[in-house]
Amino acid sequence: MGKITEKDIIDSIADACQYISFYHPEDFVKGMVEAYEKEQSESAKNAIGQILINSKMCAMGHRPLCQDTGSVNIFIKVGLKADLDISRDLEDILNDGVAKGYTDPDNTLRFSVVSDPAGERKNTKNNTPAVIHYSVDANSDKLDITVAAKGGGSENKSKFAVLNPSDSIYDWVMENVRNMGAGWCPPGILGIGIGGNPEKSMLLAKEALMGHVDIHELKERGPQNALEELRLKLYEDINKIGIGAQGLGGLTTVLDVKILDYPCHAASLPVAMIPNCAATRHIHFELDGNGAATFNKPDLDLWPDIELPMDTIKKVNIEDLTKEKLQEFKSGDTLLLSGKILTARDAAHKKIVEYKNAGKPLPNGVDLKDRFIYYVGPVDPVRDEVVGPAGPTTSTRMDKFTEDMMEIGIMGMIGKAERKQPTIDLIKKYKSMYLIATGGAAYLISQSIKGAKILAFEEMGMEAIYEFEVKDMPVTVAVDTEGNSIHTTGPAKWRAI
Repeated sequence: MGKITEKDIIDSIADACQYISFYHPEDFVKGMVEAYEKEQSESAKNAIGQILINSKMCAMGHRPLCQDTGSVNIFIKVGLKADLDISRDLEDILNDGVAKGYTDPDNTLRFSVVSDPAGERKNTKNNTPAVIHYSVDANSDKLDITVAAKGGGSENKSKFAVLNPSDSIYDWVMENVRNMGAGWCPPGILGIGIGGNPEKSMLLAKEALMGHVDIHELKERGPQNALEELRLKLYEDINKIGIGAQGLGGLTTVLDVKILDYPCHAASLPVAMIPNCAATRHIHFELDGNGAATFNKPDLDLWPDIELPMDTIKKVNIEDLTKEKLQEFKSGDTLLLSGKILTARDAAHKKIVEYKNAGKPLPNGVDLKDRFIYYVGPVDPVRDEVVGPAGPTTSTRMDKFTEDMMEIGIMGMIGKAERKQPTIDLIKKYKSMYLIATGGAAYLISQSIKGAKILAFEEMGMEAIYEFEVKDMPVTVAVDTEGNSIHTTGPAKWRAI
């Protein structure tokens, strides 16, 4: 065996970050195809179809599956017999690999990591540092590495509790899944960690997500221990709740439930739960001194040819919309939007409200009245792109700004997942509308964006206010002018327990 060099480590991490940005794991694609084929809910089937179309487009075009290209998690097992040719901390080398991967000019990825999280929250400009977990193997002469990218929408839905030893893990998980909503972009995978202590159970839950989708193999052979029984019961019963793809109501909410456990104190029962979204991204490889890792391209035949049903979709010119015309559209309607929309995320909303409270106009004459606001932080464009992948972010983060935005006079909002009841009440009061785009279909959505320019707050990067000119952008009416929410009616229709 040769030496494992700094360059091999950096190049392998960089290539892994690139690879997982545009290739779903093959087992995940197969699980999504099966979910698509059996789905009976028209809205959910359409959403899964968009995710699969997006997945194939990204595999072919080598562009990110999701605009949120995630924060990087690295699990590394260091063989004590490995011949490492390094002259500095391994952590610095790994982070150099992440930086190289995220700044690749052929496929620029979004920088989402901020430093000074309780203060200035300044973007680090290369998506480092990664969150790195180390372990050692006394008998190995290799580096065993798993690289994963986790988006904020799914990470934000993580849950932890220390239960009493007599409490039901099943009941705790089911309750939290019911309350989790759709902000984590289902269908996806649920990772559960049991035991150890608080930090160990969270680590186990994250590690569990790195496993293969194999729930159907477990169903076929039958559970052989208590963990497998719990895993199978949770998989079947979570899907009976009816949340479905994107929370629209349907048969598949989770593709798999993965569980890892560890011995714990007799007086406690730590339990953690972390979801992986429709942009599940991870890869495992080893370095043995024979150069950098190589990653095989999946066969494009893995993805089916899918055409979305066009006969039930209404084409809408945004320029023709008025508050009165909005009342023609009902919750659950699928639309193809054309016209000009504005973008704004958390930081932009905060700025807008500050300007409003100070009685100041927005910079550069930006006027929000009668405009649709799209909650998105796009990836920077490459080559001849107008904009990079530009899927929706979780809308509930903007709920606290909604009343101010309504008072300013916006016509409607576009995002993903449900809204809280006070926001739904405001939508009804102001005869506004909330539309959703499919989370996990960022590259597909970007193809409908024909023009993009920054109007204000350029210094905030992805948080700037853009104006997008869109043509046939696919969206669904999530909350109509009467306050009817598809995220309430959809799951209720498909709920079996």
